[in-house]
Amino acid sequence: MTSRLALALITVTALSACGANSSFRLYPLSGPIAEQNPSTAIPISITEDSETSGQIWFKLPKPNKTKCSGTWSSVQPRVKTHERGLSLKLKDLGGSYKNSTEDVGGVNTGEVYAVCKDGTRLQGTFIMGSGTQSGTGTVTDTLGNSYKLLF
Repeated sequence: MTSRLALALITVTALSACGANSSFRLYPLSGPIAEQNPSTAIPISITEDSETSGQIWFKLPKPNKTKCSGTWSSVQPRVKTHERGLSLKLKDLGGSYKNSTEDVGGVNTGEVYAVCKDGTRLQGTFIMGSGTQSGTGTVTDTLGNSYKLLF
């Protein structure tokens, strides 16, 4: 029974990871790729190394048609609280000490950077809502292309 539950959890995790991967896309706005085919959507595969960073990989379309890989990173503001106090309770006689960390709501910023097999470099910034997995940004490359990043 336990192995079935573990298998089910692994399957659900893998399926949700696949779903997340297909929602990251680059849309060419200007440059050679946009001139070649303005309706091109470049899917980006991602992994999460932590809640705020991970790896990306994708393939640029013609005329370059090259594989690229890189990193994404997001800044997630947090508030740290440290408490010290004197306690007169028998259970905690002498004092107490407490640390806590809490995420701050709002809009988080992030960056994406990738290098392609042919030496092309892509760099961009994005914003995303706290507690969400959606965002928007802009990316440019060293070949004169400009992209809209949506996820």
